[in-house]
Order: sequence, then structure tokens, then C-alpha cells
Amino acid sequence: MTLNKLTLTTATTAVITGIAAAPAMSAEVTLRGASCFPVKSIVSKPFEKYIDDVNKEGKGVIQIKLLGGAPAIGSPFTMTQKMSKGVFDIIGCPDGYTGGVIKETPALRLSDFKPSESRKNGGFAYMAKIFAAKNIKFVARHASFGPYYLWLNKKIDKPDLTGLHLRVAPVYTAFFSSLGATVQRSNIAQIYTYMENGTVAGFGWPALGWVPSWAKVTKYRVEPGFYSSTIMILANLKAWNGLTEAQRGVLMKVGLRHERANETFESRLAKQKAWQASKGVKTITFKGADRVKWVRAAKDTAWAEVIKKSPKHGPALRKLFSK
Repeated sequence: MTLNKLTLTTATTAVITGIAAAPAMSAEVTLRGASCFPVKSIVSKPFEKYIDDVNKEGKGVIQIKLLGGAPAIGSPFTMTQKMSKGVFDIIGCPDGYTGGVIKETPALRLSDFKPSESRKNGGFAYMAKIFAAKNIKFVARHASFGPYYLWLNKKIDKPDLTGLHLRVAPVYTAFFSSLGATVQRSNIAQIYTYMENGTVAGFGWPALGWVPSWAKVTKYRVEPGFYSSTIMILANLKAWNGLTEAQRGVLMKVGLRHERANETFESRLAKQKAWQASKGVKTITFKGADRVKWVRAAKDTAWAEVIKKSPKHGPALRKLFSK
């Protein structure tokens, strides 16, 4: 074969191969998504907005199909585990619902830093390694509903919860219990009924993630708030690694944009509190020594729980996420 013929044959082969491979390289991929909250609920909407943005900006590259939300498609406390095992590819979930898989996630809600700061100081990088060991990719903290609060239908005048039976999530179970409360878990859909029929005297929840109808069964908000509600985008690591760089790029670009947009919430929080006041929700504000006791109990019990469950990582996380 002459040099000219070899060159022509090689070039022709390359062109044919390139044409054949192009569709496979650029084929649009659809991920299976799930929310840890009821679809269209106020706390699920940020993840649904993330999906909408990914689908808009990722046309021809990557899409996410929302299969549903908890509890309709399963307990919110098992969604992370299901995702890590491949039932879903990507989920929107608060750190409080991931404890069955990742014991260290409370560090995110206890953080004294904004997400952008934790990306610079190594906090998120450390946490990402912990997630990766469980076949989970930490994409972004795409939403925050500000601090959590205790909501009551009975007035208290000091940080003593003795005699109160409260609805809890893992987020604040140790905190409320340390101050004398008895507790029980429930999903978001049960809170109204439990408050209405007196099953519980109160519940913990971030003000910005509040369901408007709760104003009918809630009389008081206890100040100050505590922790920071953290809702994350998490992906199955094996599925993530199977994506192209372009596909991962879309997911990260949109996730980080949402993360930056949700770093501040003060104006939204003030507006929400004003609306609650207009609906008759009064404020109980601890001051002086009572305030110190309340704040210290919230933080100390939570960090103690993290360190007890994860003696290997807990102390390092406290350093990375505390000022």
C-alpha cells in the first residue's frame, strides 16, 4: 500500500468512526430524581427548581426526571440509602434525613460558615470524602430555610421542656430531649394533624420552610432559632462517575448557582415572621442566662452526638465548621 493510500484509508476510517461515535458521545442522559419531601411542598420546591434549571440548561446533554417525593414513594429517612444503592440517581434531601447512611451530616447544619466559605476552608471537601465512602456524591447545599425554631401551642417562660411531648426529626431530637421533652418522629404531612388533635404540644421546623396552614394550630415561636436548615443535592457516585464531563458540569454549575443564591435569607426571614405574627403566632424570646442556656444546649448536644457517633471524623469536623 502506498503512503497516499494509507493516509486516505486512515483518514476515511477516522471520519467514519467519528460519525458513528458522535451520537453516543453526545447522547442525552436522563437521571432518576427523587425528593425527600412531598412534591410541590414548600420545602421540595428548591429541588424542583434545580431540576427545572438543569433540564432547561442541559437540553441535549442531561435531564432529570422527578419520580416523586416522600412519603408517597417511601420514608424520607430511607431516601438517601435507596439513592446510594441505585434506586435513584439524584435526590434533594435535608441533612437530618441522611443520618441512617452518613452519621456526620449534622456538621453541615451546625456550621458557622457560609457554603462559599466551607468550599474554601476545606469543610465541604472533607465532608465530600465521607459521602464518597458511601457511594454518594455531594453536589451542593442548594437551599437553606434559615434557622430552626421550636413551635408550640403552649406558652413556656424558660428553656425547660419538661412535660412537653414534641414532634421531632433527628435534627433536634438530642437538643429537645436534653431539656426534658419527650419526643416522637413523624413526616411533614402529619404535623398539622398531630398539633390539631393534641398528640404533640409542639414541633421543630425552620420558619422559611413553614406550611401556611400550620398557623391555625400554632400559637408560639421560641426565639432564638438554632442551627441552619441544610438541604442538599446528593447523587449516586457510581452514576455520577458514569457521566461525561459536560453532563457533570451542568449539574455542578446549576447546583453552585443555587447554593450561592441561598447563602443569605435575612430579608425573607423577617418577612415570614411578620406574616406569622399577622396570623396570631406570638413570640417567646429567651434573654440573658436563659438565652445562653438555650443556645449552648442546642450546639453542645448536637456536636456531642456527632462526635459520639463518629469519633473518627467528629472532632475534625467541629474544627472545620466552627469559628
